[in-house]
Amino acid sequence: MSDTILAAEPTIRIIAFLSVLAAMALWEVAAPRRSRDIPRVIRWTNNLALVVLDTAILRLTFPILAVGLAAMAEDRGWGLFNNIEAPVWVAIVVSMLLLDLAIYLQHVMFHAVPGLWRLHRMHHADLDFDATTGLRFHPVEILISMGIKLAVVATLGPPAVAVLLFEVTLNATALFNHANIELPRPVDRILRWIVVTPDMHRVHHSVDPSETNSNFGFNLPWWDRLLGTYVAQPKKGHKSMEIGIKQFRTRRDLWLDRMLIQPLRGPASGGALDAASQQMRSSSVSSGQTKLGNDQIDQ
Repeated sequence: MSDTILAAEPTIRIIAFLSVLAAMALWEVAAPRRSRDIPRVIRWTNNLALVVLDTAILRLTFPILAVGLAAMAEDRGWGLFNNIEAPVWVAIVVSMLLLDLAIYLQHVMFHAVPGLWRLHRMHHADLDFDATTGLRFHPVEILISMGIKLAVVATLGPPAVAVLLFEVTLNATALFNHANIELPRPVDRILRWIVVTPDMHRVHHSVDPSETNSNFGFNLPWWDRLLGTYVAQPKKGHKSMEIGIKQFRTRRDLWLDRMLIQPLRGPASGGALDAASQQMRSSSVSSGQTKLGNDQIDQ
């Protein structure tokens, strides 16, 4: 079965990726949540060029990726689930949950460690928020993230099918929750208990550091709620909030060459530790804002 999954992986992933990207792009045209500030041609060409570069570097750097390592671990008896008796469905479900938790914790780490924030802030420096923002990551961050993911896979020993399902789901939800799409408010309030919605994740892309350093989930929303990093809505509302970070505000900063050198430019301000030292998470404002009852705010 692992051989079959490995053989089918590239086809499954590319079909899922292109299908969800096309669906989100059409939805953004038909029912946008916010008006665009930057022409699509500038952002999409550079963001998609970055995806091609990231993929090429990843393939050249790692001889094996997450699904392949899961199959190898199964053959060689590596990891937790290859050394305990558990029903396959339990191993699949628990593996996907733990992989998602690992991605959440990794995301928090990239905000909290100044050197890692320098890499990750390129994702936040996009001046608009749409599906292609979910693809915009610095190549060095992609390599570090893959190293962390491989370590988690080797430790857990998850079924290869669980890793494939997780990878496809994570890519699809990243495109979905970064999409500039209009969801009915009642639908959003219910859906954000199950998956990270665009309105929930858009808060994370606010220029306000207290909002930038919240809502770290990419797929499941539960970790933010359980671990105290959930903010229901942006202070200024979704249509008035400012997207991006304070350091890189020009259209020239959206070009591929400028994106790649952003980690070397300026101070590492705006990360979680920096935001905490500036305002101690603005206790009076944030405590009221993070109450779950505020999900109904719909600006």
